[in-house]
Amino acid sequence: MDYETPQFYRVMQYAARADRDVVEMVSGSPDWDPPEGVREGLREYADADASEFQYAPSRGLRGLRERIATRHGVDADRIVVTNGAGEANHLAMTGGLDRFDGDEILLADPVYPYYAGRANFRDAEATFVPVAEDGRLDPDAVRAAASSKTAVIVVNSPNNPTGAVYDAEAMAAFAAIAEANDALLLSDEVYERFDYTGRFAAALDLDSPNVVATNAFSKSMAITGFRVGYAVFPPTGELVERATTRHMLTNVSGSRPAQYAVERAMATTEPTYYEAARERLRSRIDRFCDALEAAGATYTRPDGGFYVLARFPDFPGTFENAERLIDDAGVAGMPGAAFGEARADWLRFSLTTPRVETAAERLVSYFG
Repeated sequence: MDYETPQFYRVMQYAARADRDVVEMVSGSPDWDPPEGVREGLREYADADASEFQYAPSRGLRGLRERIATRHGVDADRIVVTNGAGEANHLAMTGGLDRFDGDEILLADPVYPYYAGRANFRDAEATFVPVAEDGRLDPDAVRAAASSKTAVIVVNSPNNPTGAVYDAEAMAAFAAIAEANDALLLSDEVYERFDYTGRFAAALDLDSPNVVATNAFSKSMAITGFRVGYAVFPPTGELVERATTRHMLTNVSGSRPAQYAVERAMATTEPTYYEAARERLRSRIDRFCDALEAAGATYTRPDGGFYVLARFPDFPGTFENAERLIDDAGVAGMPGAAFGEARADWLRFSLTTPRVETAAERLVSYFG
């Protein structure tokens, strides 16, 4: 699989050029409003003193880092605020490759393609561990794949694209594997607010020196355009110092107004905001999975996140079939082939669209 070309844009651009109406179910951009605190923060910032329009501290606004630290029960000095979770993952992966002796990154299959793309970017060896039938990464399979060559193990919970959620026992096993092989466990937790099972366990709860957790406000606050993410590094300091230097050399600092607005939203947003978003997605998942059932598809009902994998009879998840589905059914999904080999026959649909009902009806009509 070509992990160096942004395949998401290939499908989205094809859908945009279609001669018919298309329900776009490729991107993971939330379609609901951000918390009111985000808007309030931006309005306040517009009237701030001129000094507030200059560079932010490279690691991020102190107030924002302290709120993040309080939420996770860690020291603020372990946190680097980044240009989205993408940069946070990049800093963690490159730091792990430099800090530990191996040159291998262990990834799940199917995999969010940008992880594999970053491995290619660093000329690291990417080893893919197929998920089990239920879409979960089995710690025993990871343990069997890990070795002295392994520098980084990447886990994403809730997972894109499988919807798997890892509990405390699984996360402890992943961390133990990293420690046993002198490697880094990178836990990408950007979808943590979208856990429908109550089983999600944060990697930071393990207090392991071999764990970096990454996150962002893009999905949870519906602000993908703000690019405010963060990484929480081990307390020993080496990885966080190296990440800070690389972040500074690349970006100098992140967006000050975006960080200010997020800090304000963290202070003022009630749990009901996140609960409403979860319920919205839970309802969409139910309706969409019912339609997949009617269309004769095999599918995964996600435990977390907002993506559904589906396999239709005699319709493998190739790029050609994804384009065919756009042309003939008016639904744009992401081909499973973009995520690796283990689910190459499947298609992945994002439910961050208010037109889930329309897409469901079109799929039933096309396949039913």
